[in-house]
Parts: sequence; C-alpha cells; structure tokens
Amino acid sequence: MATVSFSSPASFAGDNSGALTSATSAAAAAEVGAIPNAKLAQPSAAALAERALLGSDASLAVHAGERLGRRIATDAITTPVVNTSAYWFSSSQELIDFKEGRHASFEYGRYGNPTTEALEKKMSALEKAESTVFVASGMYASVAMLSTLVPAGGHIVTTTDLYRKTRIYMETELPKRGITMTVIRPADMDALQDALDNNNVSLFFTETPTNPFLRCIDIELVSNMCHNKGALLCIDSTFASPINQKALTLGADIVVHSATKYIAGHNDVIGGCISGRDELVSKVRIYHHVVGGVLNPNASYLILRGMKTLHLRVQCQNSTALRMAQFLEEHPKIARVYYPGLPSHPEHHIAKSQMTGFGGVVSFEVDGDFDSTRKFIDSVKIPYHAPSFGGCESIIDQPAIMSYWDSKEQRDIYGIKDNLIRFSIGVEDFEDLKNDIVQALNKI
Repeated sequence: MATVSFSSPASFAGDNSGALTSATSAAAAAEVGAIPNAKLAQPSAAALAERALLGSDASLAVHAGERLGRRIATDAITTPVVNTSAYWFSSSQELIDFKEGRHASFEYGRYGNPTTEALEKKMSALEKAESTVFVASGMYASVAMLSTLVPAGGHIVTTTDLYRKTRIYMETELPKRGITMTVIRPADMDALQDALDNNNVSLFFTETPTNPFLRCIDIELVSNMCHNKGALLCIDSTFASPINQKALTLGADIVVHSATKYIAGHNDVIGGCISGRDELVSKVRIYHHVVGGVLNPNASYLILRGMKTLHLRVQCQNSTALRMAQFLEEHPKIARVYYPGLPSHPEHHIAKSQMTGFGGVVSFEVDGDFDSTRKFIDSVKIPYHAPSFGGCESIIDQPAIMSYWDSKEQRDIYGIKDNLIRFSIGVEDFEDLKNDIVQALNKI
C-alpha cells in the first residue's frame, strides 16, 4: 500500500491567512512588498542535485520535481493528488514554528499544495528558473505578472502581434491604475529604443514567437536594451515551449506560459505559470495568494502527467510543422506561409539562433477570399475546428471568425486578413495531415 507524508523543506512559509475580502487587485499588488517572508528560498540542495543528475530536457520532463526532493514521501511512482483545502498542525507551537519558518508545511490550499509544488519544480528545472508559480490559466498568469511588477503610474511596451485578450486587458484595465503603454511592431528595435529613451518603462512584454504571425524577437538584444534603461523583460514563450526556447538563459527576467497548450499537451486542462528570478516570482506568488486564481490539484496532476511526454510531443510537432510549412509554401493555392523555420520568415535568423525547434503552429493565407477560406476550413476532416493549440490533436481556425469576428476594424489594424489560417499541428502522421489539407484545398 502506498504511503504519503510531507517530507522536503517548504518553498514558501509566508504569513498570509484568511480570504480576500473587499481588497482590490490593485491594493493587493501595492501590499506585496510589505508582506513578511515574501522572498522564496533559492533552489534546495535536492533540487540542485536533481538538475545535476538529469542532464537533458527529456529526463527533466519525466523526473524533475518528482524523482528527488519531492515533498510527498511515497512509494508510488507517480506523484499523488493531494485534495485538501487546509493543513493541520499538531500544536500551537508547531503553528508558530511554521509561521516563523522553522517548520515545513502548508497552511491553506490557496497558498500551496504538494502536487502543485512538484509541478512548479518540474517547470523551474525545464526553464532553468529559480522559481515558478502555477495559476489557474495562462491569461491569469499574465494578469498577475502585470499587476505585480508594473507599478501604478508605470509604463509598459508591448507589440502589435499579441494574443487579443492580453491586449484587451492592457488597453482596458491597466489605464485604471494610471499605467500607459507604447505598442511597437515586433521587429522595430528603433521604436523600442525610442520608447525606452522617452518613458520611464517598467516592463517590456512580448510573445516570441507571436500570435498569430509567429514573429520572433531577439531576446538577448532586447534584454540588454531593457536592462540598460532599468526595465524588466517578460517573454510569453507559450508558442515555443521550454523544449524549444529558454528565454531566461538569454536574459529575460520573467517567462509566462499558457500551460493549457504544449505544457499539458492534451487539450484537457487549463493552467498557466510564471517562471523567473526568485525575487520577482515571489512577489507574483504573494499577489496570487491574496487574490486567488488557484490551480486545482487535479489540474496540477494532469499537467504533471502531460509534461512527461513534452519533449516527445514537441519534437514530433516541430518536425511535422516544418514539413507542412515547406509543403504549403510550394502549393499554388497558398498565398503566404508564416513559420519561423522557413528561410522566407523575416526573423528566421533570430529563430535559428535562440530556438532548438520552431514549434507546431503554422499560419498561412489561402489564395482566396473569406468564403473560400471558410469552405477550406469546413472541408478538413482531421483537424478540429477550434481555438487553442499545442495539443496532441491538430486544430485549425480562421482568426477572422474565431478571434476577431466582432471587430473588422481590429482585423484591419492588426493585419488579420479574411484568408488567414492558424494551423496547430498535433502528433498525427504527416502524410495523413497533408492528404487531408490537399483534399480540402481541392474543394476551393
């Protein structure tokens, strides 16, 4: 019979208790710096030993956070799901010892869970981060990061090519805290320098590759530009995954992911995470503890399970997507292909220098109008017509309908043409996918 107990040192022993009442998100962010024990410990000796033992992403994806130094002492191979809302103490003295950092445990489910902690350790190992916090969604990861690291009255820089809901949050919510924003084109380094020179920039937030045109930003270059002006750099690396890109090693301060995509990889769970330097992630963690947005331990388990095949899935998707992009670029019914693995991509040289693979998403424009593109989408038989990407099942969508149906003006501003397709490659056989695409193109 499997036995379970708590064993390894706590990664957080904060002095938080109770639930969020009438405090606003802005107030929570303002109070982060005043909360005792806000700084997390550096990676434990067990974590460092684990990283030394597991030298490749393949081994880290399977074992990191679990094989050595797991808080849950058990003879089960898999990390158990700890379904509890609170943790008990044997005496008042033990509780006091916990509050003062002498006793390793958890207190309340919103502040930590051993299943989720194992997941956070795995992600830190893959991203080569000092610390990671997992939260309820990728969108909440971005919100929590921005709410914590950008002060009221601050200024941020972001790019035109960006997940639309992130842009909507920046445009509608950040101004309520007096935060202003400069928006630049992904490749316009002169515009970035101008924004840094003429504003007191707190943070540059960008995806790389971006959504949906897969533009790539030179992480090392922009990190130097930002740090020279005292600004932080946050990279949304969702379209890359930590298998293909490690932004922290290139100079980024923070990396965020929608774990719903490649990380979990099975289209069955929603989650997000923030990884980076401990001094920054700890601030986000405290904000998160106050505001909520907790990842359910059952979701943590599903993501842990999914991550064990992350390297295998991403390698397969890299290979199939590159072949698909090459095939589409030569097809007479395709007007343009966007994929960083192609020499025709404007940042192919950047992608080659900072990525080990180019990801499983290929965007392209059909040589036709709105109706012919819709007919193509309706004719495919293997990919699901749905939002999202990065899972085992291929997914295809027409952004003009899926993401921008409510605003033609926004489509025009951000270059979302009626004939644009975003194709997320799954782990199916390339020939099957290619034949399906061919028969659908033959219908238009």
